[in-house]
Amino acid sequence: MSDHRATISWKRTSEEFLKGRYSREHTWTFDGGLTVPASPAPAVVPAPWSNPSNVDPEEAFVASISSCHMLTFIFLASRQGFQLDSYQDEAVGVTTKNEKGIPWVSSVTLHPRITYSGPKIPNSAEQDHLHHLAHEQCFIANSVKTEITVQPQ
Repeated sequence: MSDHRATISWKRTSEEFLKGRYSREHTWTFDGGLTVPASPAPAVVPAPWSNPSNVDPEEAFVASISSCHMLTFIFLASRQGFQLDSYQDEAVGVTTKNEKGIPWVSSVTLHPRITYSGPKIPNSAEQDHLHHLAHEQCFIANSVKTEITVQPQ
């Protein structure tokens, strides 16, 4: 169907690489030309070997799930005749250890706040149904084993 590409770049900047004393800062460059500074999460690799100002893979994973859900939701809502004015989500991912003791993002909870306008505003059941359909049709949600829940605000 389609390819999705990202270029991940890192370069050693320390003479103490073999001692584990090296920066993990790197960049993500996407096909449109945007370059994003990235680093491990400070909870995984503490400073000075990480940079909490940069995006970390776990945050990006959570953002990817939230973004896909939002894009699918607003598409479905528009098809149902509901006009959205804004959609904001403060998504939260939780890292736990699996049965082998390996950390993973085991759950992501979406907290969408949506404002509507126009003559047709969804009731609670209609909005819940749209979230259910968005979850079922989201490419990213269909690609991961992480538990994803939606708690509209």
